[in-house]
Amino acid sequence: MDMAYLREHPHLLPTFLKHQRIRETPVPGGSICVASRLTLDGGESIFTKSMRSTAPPGFFATEAAGLRWLAEPGTVAVAEVLLVTDELLALEWIEPGEPSAGAAEEFGRALAALHAAGAESFGAPWPGFIGVLPMSNVPEQGSWSAWFWLRRLLPYAVLSRENGALDEPDLQRIERVGEHLADLDPGEAPARIHGDLWPGNLLWGADGRCHLIDPAAHGGHRETDLANLGLFGGVPHLDRILAAYDEAAPLADGWRARIGLHQLFLLLVHTALFGRSYRGAVLSALSSIGH
Repeated sequence: MDMAYLREHPHLLPTFLKHQRIRETPVPGGSICVASRLTLDGGESIFTKSMRSTAPPGFFATEAAGLRWLAEPGTVAVAEVLLVTDELLALEWIEPGEPSAGAAEEFGRALAALHAAGAESFGAPWPGFIGVLPMSNVPEQGSWSAWFWLRRLLPYAVLSRENGALDEPDLQRIERVGEHLADLDPGEAPARIHGDLWPGNLLWGADGRCHLIDPAAHGGHRETDLANLGLFGGVPHLDRILAAYDEAAPLADGWRARIGLHQLFLLLVHTALFGRSYRGAVLSALSSIGH
């Protein structure tokens, strides 16, 4: 099997894997998935991932739909989907490279163009996942602030209180954010966003470009992607990404003051998934927005 054959017959990949007809090398895949580099007969490589346990229904289909949707406008480099099944996702292999200021600036402009491609509504026409947690993508045409509260902040705040990661006073602080969220809404139309763009989901390629991987793609607020790039130490050359983005598509006044608000979503996902060790980060984000 070479790449040309795979593109013509992608459904045969699981059979070739089952019968060990393809060289398979384990690569880092995170805490949720098992990942491999497959080397084909022609010397080309592809990337595959599967769950350590049974995948929730639609898990890989959702990721594949998100990748294809992000690639559709042709603005930013996105890992190409080769095959998706209930148990497996196969993508093009992206040879890792080193971060550079030039790649960062190019990515900032490309991300601005991706966001400008827009979305028909907040949410998406496919079920959502964030990590292994369900994420509501019910399409909605109302305000971003109401949607962000109902579909993004509140569900994971409640889960985090239920699992003991947050205390009742913490949840009350988050609820106060919800009461005043409309005051922090710049009123922009839905953007086409990655949705989980923390630094680990931006792959610096040997081709000199930044590639998007592992999305939780949906129509949302463009500031969410930009804010998440600064999480957990931030991506290399973040200042160059932001400057290039702002030059291509100027951000609304006060966007820096809203960074903590946008980061709060992913931080609450972390308390919901991984527990109390992320509580301090949630409280810091709340403090940064005056709550």
